[in-house]
Amino acid sequence: MTWLSIIVTFLLAVANSMLINNVTLARFYGICPFLGVSKKTNAALGMGIAVTVVIILAAIVCWPIYQLLVAAEIEFMSTITYILVIASLVQLLEMIIKKYSPSLYKALGVYLPLITTNCAVLGVAEGNNGASFGDSMANAIGTGLGFCLVIVIFSTIRYRLDASNAPKAFKGIPIALITAALMAMAFLGFSGMI
Repeated sequence: MTWLSIIVTFLLAVANSMLINNVTLARFYGICPFLGVSKKTNAALGMGIAVTVVIILAAIVCWPIYQLLVAAEIEFMSTITYILVIASLVQLLEMIIKKYSPSLYKALGVYLPLITTNCAVLGVAEGNNGASFGDSMANAIGTGLGFCLVIVIFSTIRYRLDASNAPKAFKGIPIALITAALMAMAFLGFSGMI
């Protein structure tokens, strides 16, 4: 394979994870921060970037760990190991955000430590089991960027929804879930393009 074909394959894998197999809209991973932090665009962007960083770092750290677990024939320990790695990365990220961006730290509130239990992060780490390092990185980058894209788009839509004159029964989470379903159908349209 030439370098150009490797790069194109990598970018197509990133686009696939980002648009077609979006963790939030196709697999419904990460719904808690998706609904909880998406009321303000700045907080949504901060959460999207934080989740993206954690997903990519977790993929970098968890891939060689899985290789070691397979070599030691204890790959059943992968989930607990990944949880420990992700928790450590989130703690580190939380300390960095608290020090360098107190306003973002305050805006993210309880949802920042909840990245530890965000099933999107763990789902990517588990989903990369058995994949090559390049495929793992493409999946991690695409998943992180896809989560960030969707949460920011959703936050701008929710801003307009809060100002709209929706029926009382649909105010808040119900109209947000309907909107998320419509976004999922729109993203499904990308499956014919890539």
